[in-house]
Amino acid sequence: MKDADMKYLKVLSKQYPNIAAAATEIVNLQAILSLPKGTEHFITDIHGEYEQFRHVLNNGSGAIQRKIEEEFGSSLEISDKRTLAMLIYYPECKLGQIKEQMPDRESMEDWYRVIIFRLIRVCKTASSKYTRSKVRKSLPKDFAYIIEELMTGRPDVADQEAYYNEIINSVIRTGRASELIIDFCHLIRRFVVDHLHVLGDIFDRGPYPHLIMDTLMAHHSLDIQWGNHDVLWMGAAAGQTACMCNMLRISAKYGNLSILEDAYGINMLPLARLAMDKYADDPCVCFHVDTSDENYDNDYAEMDEKMHKAISIIQFKLEGQLIQKYPEWDMSSRLLLDKMDLEKGTIVVEGKTYELKEKYFPTVDPAHPYELTPEEREVVKRLRASFLNSERLQKHMRFLLEKGGFYKVYNGNLLYHGCVPLNEDGSFKEVNIYGKKYKGKALYDILEHYVRKGFYSLEPEEREKGRDIMWFIWKNKNSPVFGKEKMTTFERYFIRDKKTHEEPKNPYYRLCEKEEVVNKILEEFGLPATGSHIINGHVPVAVKKGESPVKCNGKLLIIDGGFSKAYQSKTGIAGYTLIYNSYGLVLAAHEPFESMEKTVLTETCIHSHVVMEQNVVKRKTVGDTDTGKVLRENIAELEELLEAYRSGCLVENG
Repeated sequence: MKDADMKYLKVLSKQYPNIAAAATEIVNLQAILSLPKGTEHFITDIHGEYEQFRHVLNNGSGAIQRKIEEEFGSSLEISDKRTLAMLIYYPECKLGQIKEQMPDRESMEDWYRVIIFRLIRVCKTASSKYTRSKVRKSLPKDFAYIIEELMTGRPDVADQEAYYNEIINSVIRTGRASELIIDFCHLIRRFVVDHLHVLGDIFDRGPYPHLIMDTLMAHHSLDIQWGNHDVLWMGAAAGQTACMCNMLRISAKYGNLSILEDAYGINMLPLARLAMDKYADDPCVCFHVDTSDENYDNDYAEMDEKMHKAISIIQFKLEGQLIQKYPEWDMSSRLLLDKMDLEKGTIVVEGKTYELKEKYFPTVDPAHPYELTPEEREVVKRLRASFLNSERLQKHMRFLLEKGGFYKVYNGNLLYHGCVPLNEDGSFKEVNIYGKKYKGKALYDILEHYVRKGFYSLEPEEREKGRDIMWFIWKNKNSPVFGKEKMTTFERYFIRDKKTHEEPKNPYYRLCEKEEVVNKILEEFGLPATGSHIINGHVPVAVKKGESPVKCNGKLLIIDGGFSKAYQSKTGIAGYTLIYNSYGLVLAAHEPFESMEKTVLTETCIHSHVVMEQNVVKRKTVGDTDTGKVLRENIAELEELLEAYRSGCLVENG
């Protein structure tokens, strides 16, 4: 045996000091390998739509309803199953409604008894695929002992039903029934979905990304694949001013500036002062607020429009500076401020002259169009300080860094947002990143490397490169999470001709229909072409036009279907989600969600329908997963330890 191996076994022997301890652990790990694999839940492109996100998360894309059906079948009325499901999704809200409906205390207590027994049954079913140790670690602190007793029972007690009743009656008598029910509901949701995958774009036009992030931070097990909007926010939080201005422009456009101020403490006063100073008499006709949020205060619309214009002009200037700083990024076609003729009110784009929809640009110097005015510089400086000092924003971005990356290989699936940049012939496109060329997986890796440098590098030059690369990732044609030839923000604001608004997609979006291309991508990321899948977000699937989320015989699944309300008129649905359980893959399409209050009151869940179901021939176990590979390695090491004890190479203790 090698010295290095013996050193490792000596360290391992401290945890398993004798044959009995090592053998017991081998048996335990072998048993875990035989358990059914946990359920994975995939969601993408949330775009700040908290209510829809929360509902899909709470119901596990129908997984909880399936557990209820599995446990009760036809033994419960449909209305009772619906009430039970709604209680598990929204326990606090549903309990309040039930209490209002009950005529007296006795009726309420009877309801408590019935519903607790039903929750016990669902919880037992949901937890059956886990070890007792994992179940025990998941139990809520206040009711850990009680829930464990109710779920496992006591073999030494002759009358189990009487024992259960006594525990439940004691809980009701002490006024803690509601709290127990709430904890049971949260526990069921935790057991039903073992792991959550978020495939990017938590942020965008929706008003409540902060609530989504708070929810994700409280989740027991998840990973995140960054989207272009997520990287934009990360860049802003890192102090990259072009990213910051883009993010503020989008927030202004969709009426979310006040939420930024309230949720993240971003001081908007400097921007408001600049806007009122420079655009007081400007109607800002190209900068109207586009919001579907019923809570938006229209009294702020005029101010938001002026702030919208002010930050947009600053953005175009800062972006111009970046484009000039990095000519290798090949973005000179995006230098447009210097192409304006403010006297004539025209602009030249790609050799063609267009009339500008707006002609009032008081802060743009035709001789130096990309130079900030002193007032603009001061606004940028103060906004940047506000972003860097926002405790909640920094906490959310650090969580994205901790749990996220540009891609994830997990249990035979490749997850990413956007696209793998390809050439027209299907080959991986080479991209110049700070003087070196990268393609395929290497491109993802180097971009992620620099994003992390933008937050953590101790070298100022490398940290600056890391910050600037986040803007590149946001809008460069070679960015995997953007995937378009150009971002025509300027043209959409100022030019009427919609041909200038077009953003041609990377060849990936056409070539991904070919199985050989999908196989090539899987192999690039270390997965076999047979039995593996690509799970992809970013581009909404236009169901209305006959588009399908399932490509290449189910090898590629595109699961962005329109969480964002703005896309629902185009897609015809309100998003796709994917479930991967021990029986296979289930892709579901969801109808638009109105509100939690209406859902709970009427007990009408989002209508979902299964788009695709891929069942496995043999039920998947933990042994078939990435965790199984690790456990088998652990077993092999423990078997070596056993052999060392039995051969006399190591001495047992205890």
